[in-house]
Amino acid sequence: MNQKNGGFFKRMLLLFSIIGPGLITGIADDDATGIATYASVGASYGYRMLWGLFLITISLIIVQEMAARMGAVTGKGLSALIRENFGVKMTLFAMLTLLITNLAITVADFAGAAASLEILNVPKYISVPLIALLVWMVILRGSYRKAERFFLILSLVMVSYIITAFLVKPDWGEVIRSTFVPSFSFDRDFVMMFIAMVGTTITPWMQFYHQASVVDKGIDVKHYEYEKMDVVIGSLVSNVLAFFIIVTTAATLNKAGITIDMAEDAAAALRPLAGNYASTLFAIGLFGASLIAAHIVPLSTAYAITEAFGFENGLDKTFKEAPVFYGIILFFIILGSLVIFLPSSVFIQLIIISQVVTGILTPIILIYMIVLTNKKEVMGEYVNGRIFNAVAWVTVGFIILLTVILTLSPLIG
Repeated sequence: MNQKNGGFFKRMLLLFSIIGPGLITGIADDDATGIATYASVGASYGYRMLWGLFLITISLIIVQEMAARMGAVTGKGLSALIRENFGVKMTLFAMLTLLITNLAITVADFAGAAASLEILNVPKYISVPLIALLVWMVILRGSYRKAERFFLILSLVMVSYIITAFLVKPDWGEVIRSTFVPSFSFDRDFVMMFIAMVGTTITPWMQFYHQASVVDKGIDVKHYEYEKMDVVIGSLVSNVLAFFIIVTTAATLNKAGITIDMAEDAAAALRPLAGNYASTLFAIGLFGASLIAAHIVPLSTAYAITEAFGFENGLDKTFKEAPVFYGIILFFIILGSLVIFLPSSVFIQLIIISQVVTGILTPIILIYMIVLTNKKEVMGEYVNGRIFNAVAWVTVGFIILLTVILTLSPLIG
């Protein structure tokens, strides 16, 4: 009995030592643009899309599992594998599109963090420089493990979304019913909102960051079973938070007939409907999510570009050892900080552009991933099994269909 208990505690300690890449990636996915989308889903359609989160969670687990497995088996990042197996031209195209979309997302995350603090009466001209300095200091001064610890501690503020959902007192019977009984409409706006909900959950930067962080943390194939649990936990946490964001805005804004465009609109609109506590907690969650993503998205871009073209990278290296890696991150932080000078009309256009570019890049990256995880010369005995392959191709086909529709929608008005 004691030996069994000792083995159990040893396994749990090993799990906790490995957990991080999947959980942080999942939480960072609920960034300012993600929160805006989920809040809009609840505000516009109430609880009717909650059932869709089940499908999205399965897709997210499958995609993130492939990225983590490639990192653990090969010890290489996704962009390095793309360069080695598909050539420099395809790699350059992927990196350029990733650069464009991640710049727009970074600006959105700085804007989300600033807007959440404005709700708490902190002017953006004070908050944005402080946020930029904090992001730079965390990345420049810490090792990978220190940075990861900071992200995990910061992610605790996301619990505020769960508390907020209970404060607004939704009809839990209706919530449960909508979670398990699908409701769909072929109305164009409903379809586009559903697609946006899928598109904001599975984005290219996630795969690049997750795989690179598995490599940077030193997780190898011996410990991959624990990293697989990290993938599942991170995906579940991501979509549980999304669930409570939708519930919160459905119970308040939808019932009041209020629709929103940005995440900060939801926090502001909650105040007269649900009180100061709900509004403040929602704003705190938005700040935490935006701040985490303001670190992770630049990191994801720096990992991807330096891996693709053979530059030194990693948070355990100094600025002198990896100047291109840190230079890309600094470039992103500076551009993200310029959000304080952008008019809202330009900012909204940036978000639209990022959606279009993400729609172009996502299917390409997912196809790369499936092809790579089926190559024995890359994965050895850890290639996809037949059942996993079937589910993966169906999942990717579904995502490709949705992202193509999402990409074409803004272009055809």
